[in-house]
Amino acid sequence: MEGAFVKGCLTLAETLLEVKDLVKYFDVFQKGIVRRKRVGEVHAVDHVSFSVAKGETLALVGESGCGKTTTAKVILNLEPPTSGEVFFEGMDVYKTFSNGRADDKLKLRRSMQLVFQNPYSSLDPRMTVYDILEEPFRIHRHIPREQWKDKVYEALDLVTMEPYHAERYPHEFSGGQRQRIAIARALVLDPKLIIADEPVSSLDVSIRAQILNLMMDLQKRKGLSYVYISHDLSSVRQISHRVAVMYLGEIVELGYTDELYEKPLHPYTQALLSAVPIPDPTTKSKRIILPGEVPSPINPPPACRFHPRCPYAQEICRTVKPQFEDAGNGHMVACHFWKKFA
Repeated sequence: MEGAFVKGCLTLAETLLEVKDLVKYFDVFQKGIVRRKRVGEVHAVDHVSFSVAKGETLALVGESGCGKTTTAKVILNLEPPTSGEVFFEGMDVYKTFSNGRADDKLKLRRSMQLVFQNPYSSLDPRMTVYDILEEPFRIHRHIPREQWKDKVYEALDLVTMEPYHAERYPHEFSGGQRQRIAIARALVLDPKLIIADEPVSSLDVSIRAQILNLMMDLQKRKGLSYVYISHDLSSVRQISHRVAVMYLGEIVELGYTDELYEKPLHPYTQALLSAVPIPDPTTKSKRIILPGEVPSPINPPPACRFHPRCPYAQEICRTVKPQFEDAGNGHMVACHFWKKFA
């Protein structure tokens, strides 16, 4: 991210994470009698680029299957990239994991943590909460053993849970409490970046608000940066500084949250925002219903991938790929006709 920006009282300037031209394809095989035959590839993430500043929350939004979670896994090297680069505080992530020293790899893992989407499956049911939160220290061993206990209870306190919760097992907690435990596990190593993969999607509305407020409070107290993955656009507006909209593996629009919500420039973003409920029974909103189904990522449409469903598509959309253009104030959009909506 270039320069600085202000949201509320928070000024953000320095780049923490930089993703350049990230690509991830998955091979598709046809089973044979003797051996499998490769018949295609899934274009899960296709030339995605963005940056995250220190203390910033960048939201990745889009329909299910658009590549949000795969992007997160590839950034963290949980899935190897097909191509592209990721830099964390100037350090080349992929070179570090492939050729770097063991200490550098562990340091990088401590700095970037992931909160998984489903706390019911991401927490080991055979381990107590204390064991779950202590396990990262057993792996990294970067602080003396006598400090582990204090760090575990400090993490529980950060997510507003009581010390006696440490002796319980995951099945003894509600969904909101499990998500707090998952956040605590990500916090124990004092990371600088947390990638939160739909951390509130399975929670009730009241619990969802508590988790979001907790995440924002932790950001202020510890200077955390977030990549917040969600399809809940209401929570995205509450927590994020900038929003990147993904469609079929590509980012089609990126901008500051308030500006993007008030003035979306891509037809797909407009359709997504039209589905957000308005908490006012006297206000009528016009819902944009997109025709057809999302195309297969194995054989995505040429040029603009959104053109088969776009109500404004013309011949140029079917033949020429739109470039990612700056519409002003860092508002980026990939559409041939964005000026029509400006």
